[in-house]
Amino acid sequence: MKLLNKAYLRAKTIKLIIFDVDGVLTDGGLYFSDEGIELKRFNSLDGLGIKLLKQNGVEPAVISARDTPNVAHRMKNLGIEHFYQGQSDKLIAFNELLEKLSLNAEQVAYVGDDIIDLPVMRNIGLPIAVANAHELVKDNACLITDKRGGHGAVREACDFILKAQDNYDSAMSAYLVWQIFKDFATKHLKLTYHLAQ
Repeated sequence: MKLLNKAYLRAKTIKLIIFDVDGVLTDGGLYFSDEGIELKRFNSLDGLGIKLLKQNGVEPAVISARDTPNVAHRMKNLGIEHFYQGQSDKLIAFNELLEKLSLNAEQVAYVGDDIIDLPVMRNIGLPIAVANAHELVKDNACLITDKRGGHGAVREACDFILKAQDNYDSAMSAYLVWQIFKDFATKHLKLTYHLAQ
């Protein structure tokens, strides 16, 4: 992950993270069935990262220039309430979000990959570019992920914010409890077996 020193400090104050779809939540490819139905590939790691951020007080939103039913389905599945499609001028949806959530621009992170994302990215607290982003987008980012869009870049950004806000360990602990229990049970069962001999 490539970042400027200010990225970590800026991440501490983030209350809203906005994602582009094509090239960020997906790999950017456009797949069509023989019937002309558009298909997209999403990464499940990204989805859980978004849910973990939401559970820890960072509201997720999506602003996409395209308008497709399968994206609406995925956003519903992830519980993303703030979802804007068909936004050729993403600043309009961005400003609506700021007003609706009573936030200022410094409290916002945005994950983008192409020049259509720049008007928002140049006006927020934490602009993030995915590894496959256009060079101008990378030049305007405080953070560049190691992973490509649709291949874990969103999860990388989510984990970065969780760590900066000191919520990463607690977010992961629920998933580590089973391993601790398993280790304890294995040790206890071995000890019980040994004592019985």
